[in-house]
Amino acid sequence: MDILHLRYFVAVAEELNFSQAARRLHMAASPLSQRIKDLERELGYELFERTTHRVDLTTAGAALLPMARDILEQVNSIPWRLSEAVRPRLDRLFIGMPAGVHPLLRERVRLLEDACQEVCELKRWPGTSADLAEAVHDGRLAMALARLPVSDPALEIIEVMRERLGAAVPADRFAGRASVTLEELADLSYVATPNDVTPAYFEEIDARLNSVGVKKRIRINMADYSGSSELISSGIAFSMTMLSPESPMHLYRLENVAVLPVDDFQPALTTGLLFRRDRASADGDLSDVAGRARQIFSEVISV
Repeated sequence: MDILHLRYFVAVAEELNFSQAARRLHMAASPLSQRIKDLERELGYELFERTTHRVDLTTAGAALLPMARDILEQVNSIPWRLSEAVRPRLDRLFIGMPAGVHPLLRERVRLLEDACQEVCELKRWPGTSADLAEAVHDGRLAMALARLPVSDPALEIIEVMRERLGAAVPADRFAGRASVTLEELADLSYVATPNDVTPAYFEEIDARLNSVGVKKRIRINMADYSGSSELISSGIAFSMTMLSPESPMHLYRLENVAVLPVDDFQPALTTGLLFRRDRASADGDLSDVAGRARQIFSEVISV
C-alpha cells in the first residue's frame, strides 16, 4: 500500500463513481478499479459495494476514509511544515499603543507591521502614555505611540499626529450650536480623569481653563472615560476630547453629549512615536525597524 492507493481510494469514496473519480485523477477507470482491488486485497477487506447502478462504502471503507484523509492531509502539508521548521525564527517586538488611537494612525501601524514582516514580528501592547514611554526607555518595548509632551533625552520622538480638541458638553444645553466659548463653560464643572491615565498635555489645558474662570473641578477615579460621559450627559460638567468624529474616543459618548469646537481656545493633542536613541541609531539593534518606521510616519497626520 502506498500514498497513491490512498489517493485513489479517497477519490472513489468521495465521488462514489469510478468513472467520475477516474476523471478527477486524470486516469482511465479500468486501472483505477484495479488499484482499488489491489488495496482491498492487501487490507483483507472489501471497501466498496459495487452494483451496475451504484457504488457504496462498506463498513470497512467508511472506517478507512477519515484515516486516509488524515494521512493525505499530513503528507500534503509536509512542504509547508518543512519550510516553517527551517525558516529562521523572527524576533517578536512590541509597539506601545495608548487609548483612543485614531483610525488613520492605526492604519500607519498596520503598514509598519507589514513592512517589518521580513525582519521581525511586530505586536501591539496597550498602556498609558507615561507607562509606554517608560517601557521604551527600559527596553521592554521596541517603540511606542504616546501622547506628547514626553520629556526623556534618551528617547527619539517623531511627531506623527495632531488632533484638534473640542468641548464635550451637555447637548440639550447647546442645542443647535456649532461651537461654544470658554465663558459659556464657566458655570460647568471641568471633569478630569486620574493623572495616571490622563496625558500630561491635559494639565496645560486644566491650567488654561482655570485662568479664564473655569474654576469648578470634578475628578473621578475610573480608569476609563465612560465616567466623564455620565457626568456630562447629566448636565453638570464638560470635558475636553478629540474633535474628529472618527476618533475612538467618541465611542464613550452617551445620549445628551455633543462635542463642539471652542471659538476662543483651539487646543490640539499631539501623538509621537518613541524610540530609544541608542537602539534606533545606525548601529543599534532597532536600526532597520526604526528606519522603516521613520519612512511610514514621515508625514504628520492632522485632523
